Amino acid sequence: MKILYSNDKNFDIEFDKLINRSNLDMQNVMGIVTNIIEDIKKRGDEALNEQIAKFDHWEVKSNLAITRCEMKNAYDSISDELKESLQVAFERIKRYHEKQLEKTWLSFEDDGSILGQKITAVDRAGLYIPGGKAAYPSSLLMNAVPAIVAGVKDIVVCTPAVGCEVNELLLAAMHLLGINEAYKVGGASAVGAMAYGTKTIKKVDVITGPGNIFVATAKKLVFGDVNIDMIAGPSEIGVIADNSANPHHIAIDLLSQAEHDEIASSFLVTFDADFANKVKDEIYNLLPTLSRQNIARASIENKSAIIVAKDMDESIELMNALAVEHLEIATDNAFDFLPRIKHAGAIFLGHFTPEAIGDYLAGPNHTLPTGGSARFFSPLGVGNFMKKSSIISMNKASIDRLGRDCMNLAKAEGLGAHELSVKVRYEN
Repeated sequence: MKILYSNDKNFDIEFDKLINRSNLDMQNVMGIVTNIIEDIKKRGDEALNEQIAKFDHWEVKSNLAITRCEMKNAYDSISDELKESLQVAFERIKRYHEKQLEKTWLSFEDDGSILGQKITAVDRAGLYIPGGKAAYPSSLLMNAVPAIVAGVKDIVVCTPAVGCEVNELLLAAMHLLGINEAYKVGGASAVGAMAYGTKTIKKVDVITGPGNIFVATAKKLVFGDVNIDMIAGPSEIGVIADNSANPHHIAIDLLSQAEHDEIASSFLVTFDADFANKVKDEIYNLLPTLSRQNIARASIENKSAIIVAKDMDESIELMNALAVEHLEIATDNAFDFLPRIKHAGAIFLGHFTPEAIGDYLAGPNHTLPTGGSARFFSPLGVGNFMKKSSIISMNKASIDRLGRDCMNLAKAEGLGAHELSVKVRYEN
């Protein structure tokens, strides 16, 4: 794992590479994904079944749907302890997202006009739940709960089922959440089917959830025909720490993201060179103990870095530039620095707040902007499953007050019918 020093003459060049980590190589898969989606648009289920046979290696001989019976059997088979943990996660995530609910509002103006905003849930939401290198029941909770809280009528789950097998814990989580519609299909095929519909899978209004580069590219291509949450890339963590932190703990936290994927990123920024080297040593001591050590090692050595800054001010400046998905501030006075953090998907404060607690049951959503997109994207939330309609009502008094100005603006833009539509009400 490389250690970069901010006072090195080549630091800016190396740091720019870290900032530009979001350059997903979509161009290499764009043609493949476009063909997948276009085939689904033309041939529907027939194309979908062929793609499942090709990519997931099983023949669709009956329905793609996952039955409620499969979900319940899986739930019944897991331990009571695991059921309780799922329930705790569900309740905490639900309580947090209930605080995000917006309400319809009206404003009554002095001239009699009424202005406002109507908040409405989308009718159908499609949730993409990965199933590649690992199974992620937690991703189902994080995507389904805000949709449930928003009041979405139909929630559709798609997840890859290599060899027709779906992870038991994921099925159990579907049962807990009351999912009624789920399908064994993944990748760009799932995104295309949800976006445009087939005989089996009806079109949705919004697609959320993380995935690999094929999923990310597909979401980018269908955006506009449906809404999406964000274009998510590989997982990442950034840690700002001083020597009050435990190097062993920080090393584990950095590895917690590295074990996700070979192209995941882990960054430590500190102004203590001795602490930086201690963390690096701990990482290499821990790597051989991990079940996914080969994945984690590739991430640590190719996509990650420890940065030694000159002081805390520069540490914060550098981390804001990285705009990471998960940010830990591991200092004794972590809350003092919170106002200065501008760009991060989720912020974890203090020595006893590992990123993993947010992945599962702290409450806030773990579907977060990656690759620096925290500069302009927000975490998944209830708002992703709702839409806003403006409300406008005028009476004669308000038209008399505003009509002349409105006509002037319409006339200046050369839109005569606009001007006339106000004029006939203004003059009567």
